[in-house]
Parts: sequence; C-alpha cells; structure tokens
Amino acid sequence: MTVTGPVATVLGTTRAMASDVTVYGPGPGRPAADEALVGRALAVFATVEAACTRFDPDSPLMRANARPDRWHDVPRVLSASVRAAHAAYVRTGGRFDPRVLDDLVRLGYDRSLPFEDGPVVTDGDVLGRCEPTPWRPRFRSGRRAQLHLGGIPVDLGGIGKSLAVRWAGAVLAEQFEDFLLDAGGDCFCSGTGPEPDGWRVAVEDPAGGDRPVAVLALTDLGCATSSTRLRRWRVTGATAHHLIDPRTGRPGGRGLAAVTVVAPDTADAEVAAKDLFLRGADDIGAAAERNGAAALWVTEDGVVATSGAMDPHVIWRDR
Repeated sequence: MTVTGPVATVLGTTRAMASDVTVYGPGPGRPAADEALVGRALAVFATVEAACTRFDPDSPLMRANARPDRWHDVPRVLSASVRAAHAAYVRTGGRFDPRVLDDLVRLGYDRSLPFEDGPVVTDGDVLGRCEPTPWRPRFRSGRRAQLHLGGIPVDLGGIGKSLAVRWAGAVLAEQFEDFLLDAGGDCFCSGTGPEPDGWRVAVEDPAGGDRPVAVLALTDLGCATSSTRLRRWRVTGATAHHLIDPRTGRPGGRGLAAVTVVAPDTADAEVAAKDLFLRGADDIGAAAERNGAAALWVTEDGVVATSGAMDPHVIWRDR
C-alpha cells in the first residue's frame, strides 16, 4: 500500500516488522506537543515485534514455541495476539491457522532479511503434511499473563503487524481525527485525509510494476494485502511463498498473486485477505460475494478483479 493523491504531512516514521511504518496527517504539521503521542503510537510496533517475532530465538513467542505443550509467563501483548489469532482461526473455520511455523521452516523460510530483497533460492522440502488437529490454546489472566499454545508452534507474522496497526491507531485516535497509519501492506485510514472522499491508497502491482493496479478512497477503514510479491522463492525446483494452506502445509492460493481487503478493522482485513487468498483464483469471487467482503485480487496472469462490496471504494483501476 502507498499513499497517493494530494501530499499528506508525515507526522512520524519508524522501521519495524520488516516494514516502514509511517503516520500521515492531512494538512500542515501538528504542534510539537503531539510528537509524544505519535512516538507512543509508533512504539507499539517495536513492542509487538519484540514479543511476537519468530526471528529472535529469545523472544517470548519463540520461548513458548520451544515448549508449546507447557504453560509460559508471557507479555500481555503476546497473549492478546494469540487470542486474536485463535478468534480468527475459529471465525474462518481453520483456514486462518498460525500453526504453520514448522511448514515455513521446512520450506526454507527460516530467516527474515533475504526475503525483503526479492526472490531467492533455498533448500527445503515441498512435501506437505496431514491436516492439523483442532487448535485449542489456553490462557490465564492475573498478575501475569500465562499462555499454553496447545502443543504446536505458531507464527504470528501477518496478524501481529495488523494488530499493531489496530493498537497504534487507538493511541493516535486519542487526539487525532484525521490520520493514516501505514505499515507496508497494512494500513488504517481515519477521517477523510486531504480529499473530501477519503484517504487515497494505491494498491501495488504484485508483479513489481511502477504503476499501481488500483487506487482506493477510504474513510475510517482498515486495509490489508496478502501478496507473494516479496516473500516468494524457489525451493528444490518449485516456487514457494509464505502464504501456507494449513490443510496441506504447502503454499496455497492457486492462480492468485495478491488479495486486498477493506474492513473497519485492519486485523480483520488481514485475516479476510489470507482466507480469500487461500481459496484460489477459481473460488475467491464467489467466496468474497458470499461473505460480503470488500476485496480486490490480482491473478498470476495479471487480471484485476473486485467484489461488489469493494467497487464503491475504487476510484481508479489500471485494468
């Protein structure tokens, strides 16, 4: 996602969760007194990353993953993230399932930085696995948050960043009515921005082209994209990506390159985008209409399509 249209004011920026995170305002710069609020909002991303990253073996998540069959004292932000992931698992009938960490590692996605720079070649195993058993994590609240993962390690990458957008947006809303919080493919648009019909958000071409495939106008809405553009690689002669179908343990989304969803909450948009992506090009249209999802998708051969609920948000499309 990129901000387009009239130039907005950058209120603050940071780098976290393999993304540039930026807060935009619609007009002239805010008073200096608001800098502390913007800084507090941006700090949410570092807090979520520290607790939920799988690329630091000493993170609270990875310490829990090392013994997923035991109770662990964890930061409350990690407990809240796993709760949100489990709620998404239930809501999607298991299509959204973060218990794909072992599959990602098996396929060669065991590190972060190489995949930010484009396609790479890794060693790995493309064979899948049996459909997982029901996921039943457990939680204890009190003076300390305690978490039991239910026996299988988890990866909170996608939902972790979108939850950070949710929580950081709540901080910004304490003072700001108009702002856009952009964290790579996840964003939240509060108010209308520089234009009366909403913030202008460009949907990037998953093939890497300079032109977006569409421009959206969003007001008080979150937006998230599931795409294979950056995290796509070759493994033992086959193409792999990070969007794993939990039913097979292999990359899913046959025929699709990217799915963008608009929803009132960014984390809900993220979950819906992955759910729809895993349905593949043949089924995504019917599923989006059936669920009332505001979705835009790009097929592997470059065709752009939208659901009826997305059409009111599209003010320009390339094809």
